[in-house]
Parts: sequence; structure tokens; C-alpha cells
Amino acid sequence: MHRPSPIENRLAAELAEARPDLVDRYLAELPGARAAVLTRLWRALAHEPLPWVVRRVRGAHSLALRLADGRALHGPPADPFATDAYATAVRLDGVAHDDPARLMTDLGWPHSAGLAAELGHSAASLALSRAGQEAGAGEWPGSDWEWEQRIVDGHPFHPNCRSRPGFSVVEQLAYGPEHRPVVRLETVPVPAGECLLTGDWPDELRDGVRLLIPVHPWQAAHVLKGGGAGPWRTAHPLMSLRTLALPDGPHVKTALSARLTSSVRDISAYSVGAAVTLSSFATDLAARTDGLLHVTRTLGAATADSPDLAAVLRESPEAYAAPGERVLPVAALATTTLPGSASWLAEFTRLALTVGLRLLDLGVALEAHGQNLLVVLSETGAPLRLVYRDLADIRLSPARLARHGITAPALPDRQVTDDETTLRRKLFGSLVAGALAGTAGSGPILATALETAVRGLPASPDLTALLEGPLPAKALTLMRLSPEVPGDQWAALPNPLAGTH
Repeated sequence: MHRPSPIENRLAAELAEARPDLVDRYLAELPGARAAVLTRLWRALAHEPLPWVVRRVRGAHSLALRLADGRALHGPPADPFATDAYATAVRLDGVAHDDPARLMTDLGWPHSAGLAAELGHSAASLALSRAGQEAGAGEWPGSDWEWEQRIVDGHPFHPNCRSRPGFSVVEQLAYGPEHRPVVRLETVPVPAGECLLTGDWPDELRDGVRLLIPVHPWQAAHVLKGGGAGPWRTAHPLMSLRTLALPDGPHVKTALSARLTSSVRDISAYSVGAAVTLSSFATDLAARTDGLLHVTRTLGAATADSPDLAAVLRESPEAYAAPGERVLPVAALATTTLPGSASWLAEFTRLALTVGLRLLDLGVALEAHGQNLLVVLSETGAPLRLVYRDLADIRLSPARLARHGITAPALPDRQVTDDETTLRRKLFGSLVAGALAGTAGSGPILATALETAVRGLPASPDLTALLEGPLPAKALTLMRLSPEVPGDQWAALPNPLAGTH
């Protein structure tokens, strides 16, 4: 059925030059990678409020979509929380499609050509990521960056889970965390008077009256075009690719002006300006969780008045793990075997909901997806407490904070809202439809974990909204198909707890 796409052929040719030993494995991984991306796309077609889909007919063993132009799509039932690749093909007006890029091209919706190119890159890069894996997971990693490098497939629900346009095969192998490289960061010297700086900037990143801003080597080559960059230190890339762990602990978040999944990963001036204030506020607020949550502190942030040349220095989550404990991003939980998985998942879900709902009541909605949220495990694997990092996309409610006698810090308007729907979408969409769903891997398993976890949680309007309403999730495909619409757009997923309360 499938003819190799241009992007698949291009990556194969580049791989034959860079790593000929991986070519056969890459080609063997392509069908599974296409199915993984197609499954994510089919989820979006089945559940997002796409204006080009006018009717959905759900059967016991199939799903039919009637399109606005009269055509029809047929495929398997779409569990919105499943992480296994179950959609190996769907049929558009009777024609089978196993390639998500070709399907999007044939749908012909506005902006579908751009998304189709990204889907093709996502499948090809995912095959490359899988081809480079060593056999067997082995022992539990001993460091935070090793946990992050075990996450091979990227975002569990985003069709652009591994889309890295602008990255050659050599660059993916050199910088992609799943390929386990060591990356040499560079620096660009900028007169301190031309920089916005918050927090402390270490002496090793100063040169007289100039600040040395850490730069990712991809950014130095493709965006800054050299620009006076010089070598600095080696580091291990984390699952976000543009954030790296230095050997002595601190993490460096760099600007990376490339579109990865949905977003261009630069660093805005307002996020630099607010970084330390927000970090201090969040650290104080986390103290109200009785030790269940820690927030990694921002040590310093600087920008040379450009989102393309900026960096944030952040505390490592390992600072909150005692001897014998492990701290790992929630996204990495799917890569390892956990003790007593059903009871473990319920216990972890209770911990996550307890913390998330407590902070929401106080007035802070975390974007607690599997990358930002980390869990501290005991020596036996029990979930003990949580660590949160990267505060750039949280939302604060001055009204809720005031009810608890807390004054909201001065922050950019985009981070401040009293709208309850917005606050709940931010938390529930990231934590429940994201981190917990990705860990559970299916709707029935998620429902069981949630049903067990919510017993005994303090009653609140937020908990009621979680139990009784549809579950919000970002409409990631709709957002890519409607770039003219600013901000987030949302899907209302069937609540896995429907009928149990």
C-alpha cells in the first residue's frame, strides 16, 4: 500500500552516509512509526472540534466520520487516551491510507499541506528515533538525564510527536536526547548593558562587562550563523531537546528557533523578566502542599533583547531526591515496569490530583504534562512527592489567591486570569488528559485509576467539574490547521469517570 515518501527517502539517504549500520533498522521501523503518527491523527479527527467534520458515527468496532464536502472516513474506534498504535490504516471514501501525511494531503483542508509535511517528518524522525535504540531497557537509570533519554516516541497524543523540520539526520543523531548524545554548548558574548538579566549569573558566564549567553549548537549554526559563538561546556539533552543537564547538576534552557511538535522554542523577553519573580512565588506556594510538591528554582535568566538569543539556568530536579530515591519526568513512567501497576497508578494519580487541585484552589493552575511534572520514587518504586519545572505557561488567579490572603506577583497579562474555565482547562488538560492518561495508556485503565484516586479527596467545585464535565484537552491538530486563531483551542473528551459518580 505504501510508497516511500520524499522525506522518508531523504532521511534514508542521509542515514546511509552518516550511520549505514542503522539503515535497515530505520526502514523496518517505518511502518510502525507511520501507524503511531496515524493513530494520533485519527484521535484528533475523532475527538477535536474540526469544522470540516460534520458528523461522527461510533459503532462497536468502527468509527465513521462524515466530512463537510460529502466524503467519509472510516477507521477503528478511537480511544482518546490510548497510547498504543491501533490505527494501521483508515479509509477515505473507500481508499485505504496508512500514511498520515498522504491522508492529510488528500483531505485538502486549509493549511493541510503544511501539516502534512510535518506529519511526514514526524513519522520519519520517529522511525529514526526507534532505530537508534539499544536492546532492552536495563537497570533503572541513576541520573535524571538518563531517564529523559529513555523517552523515544515523544508526545503520546500529538501527531507531530517527533516532527523536527530543519534538522538533518546528522543533527538528530547529535542532538536528539533519545540518541543519547553529549552536546557541547556554545556561548555568545553580549555587552551586559544590552541584556535583560534576572537572578544570578555565574562568573563562568561573564567576560568583563559582557555576559556569555549559552547557545545550543543548532541555534548557533542555523539562526545566529556563527555570531561570535565559542565553545563552553558539554551537557546531556533532556526530553525537550533544547534544555540540557550540565554534569554538575544545573539545567540550561536554550533558545531553539525551530518548530518542534507545535511550537518554535525560543525564549521571550517577558519570560526572562518574570522568571525569578515567578520562581520565588511558586517556591513559597509549594510550601503549602505539606512537602508533596517542590518547584525547581530559576537561578538566572538572560536575553540579548531577542527571543533567539536567551537562556535560563534552572535547578536540577535531582536536588529534591534523597539518597536512594529517583526523580523522573512522568513521561518516562511508560518506559519502565512499576510495582503493582494498578495500585501504583491509583496511588500516583491520587498524589497528582491532591497537589494539582490544592494549588488550583489556592489560585495556580499548573501545566502539569508529562514533561513539566516529575515524580520522586522511593527505593521500592513508591511515588513519594512531585517536582514541577518550567513555570512559563502556568496561570494565576488573583481572586483565588486573594481568598487565601496571597498577593499575586506582577506578571505578564497572559499568565493572569480569574476565568474558571481557563484555569481548569490548563490543569485538567495537562494533568489528567496528558500526564495521567499517557501513564495509564487507555481509557479503561485511566478510569479505574481516577475512580480509586478521587475517593476521599476534599470536595470542591473544581473536583466536581473534573468528575462531572467532559475532560478538556488541547485540540493540537485544530491549532495547527488554524494558525490565524491565537492562543489555545480545546477539545472536550468523553469523561472516563462518566456514570461512576
